[in-house]
Amino acid sequence: MGGVAIPGARVLLTGATGGLGGVLARRLARDGARLTVSGRRADVLEALAADLGARAIVADLADRGDVAALAAAAAQTDVLIACAALPGSGRLQTLESIHVDRALEVNLRAPVALAHALLPGMLARRRGALVFIGSLAGTAATAGASTYSASKFGLRGFALALRAELAGTGVGVSHIRAGFIRERGMYARTEIALPRGVGSRTPGQVTDAVIAAIERDRGEVTVAPPALGIGASLATLAPGFAAWATRHSGGDRLALEFEERQADQR
Repeated sequence: MGGVAIPGARVLLTGATGGLGGVLARRLARDGARLTVSGRRADVLEALAADLGARAIVADLADRGDVAALAAAAAQTDVLIACAALPGSGRLQTLESIHVDRALEVNLRAPVALAHALLPGMLARRRGALVFIGSLAGTAATAGASTYSASKFGLRGFALALRAELAGTGVGVSHIRAGFIRERGMYARTEIALPRGVGSRTPGQVTDAVIAAIERDRGEVTVAPPALGIGASLATLAPGFAAWATRHSGGDRLALEFEERQADQR
């Protein structure tokens, strides 16, 4: 079985100043990773790095120059965990072009560019792992999330295709298909109540999935209640029915709430 052991591995984690990223960073440091953390907020990032004994690299992943500089500074990375993301919530007509551009840059282009830059070194060492934190929104599209879904559909397609390309090279590629995550992260900050029967998972469960993906070379790991994960998968077979069912179960209300409460995160 392939995979990369966390102890001693040189790990680059993006989005470390977010709620989920901070939980991941602490787990990786606890497990013995040689950790580099990246994020936009210098004060939060540097405090986290000092607490964990990690290296901090401040970078705005919507800035292509910052992405290139981050890749160069972390060229010897064994494990990339692309966790940074923007919600991009809102009906397309409510978004400014800068909001659309930022979501696509951070959620899709930056992970692809980092993987492209770091991959040659991993291939030369015949050892590495590329982990992309995705979403059920990359499998099932919903109203009010067209930009976010576009980025997450693209990220999932990239991860699965790249995994096929790299089979047998010693470099693993994993996609984490996450549902609603409580306590930390984009959904938790909204404090929106989910419809009856729609469950969530904890940041710790996402972290467990990431560690398992790295060490066991898992291609895709779903972190969501079974019914939600299965429903998202079935949506690929019958998207029209899935959209109808979502509307009639309160999805339109939920989309408008996310649009309002995540407006400041664009």
